[in-house]
Amino acid sequence: MVFLCVIAVYICTVILKKRSVMKVVKNLTVAAAIMISAIGMANTEATDFGKKGAAKYEVEKNLVKVNLDPVFVKKGKKIMMNLLNVSQGKVLLKVYDSENRLVFDEAIDGDIVVEKAFNFEKAFKDEYTIVVVDKFGTYKETVEVR
Repeated sequence: MVFLCVIAVYICTVILKKRSVMKVVKNLTVAAAIMISAIGMANTEATDFGKKGAAKYEVEKNLVKVNLDPVFVKKGKKIMMNLLNVSQGKVLLKVYDSENRLVFDEAIDGDIVVEKAFNFEKAFKDEYTIVVVDKFGTYKETVEVR
């Protein structure tokens, strides 16, 4: 926008006389001001014209709620786990059997999306608990292998 105004002023000074150049510069300045104000008002609703209030993006931000709990999907004797790790901190994954013995242990650090598949097809008959620990809490999912 500014680039076009500068070019227009340059062309006007070369082609037109000095007196008419001032009129063109004034008209271009007024047109640029109107265009900038129109762009600024384009993000508001027609009912919001002239009113003070929260910006549109703030209202939209309040409408969106992101669930940060891990998602467990069971398919037969397999469990897939997905976690959105917004903090990109350390995530601990542990699997315990029914006697609270640690069967699996892994720490994942720095990943924004944590994905893990747990395969219980060759596991002994028992009840297993998958524990996911991140910055926001501890989450558990149990699976029974028959």
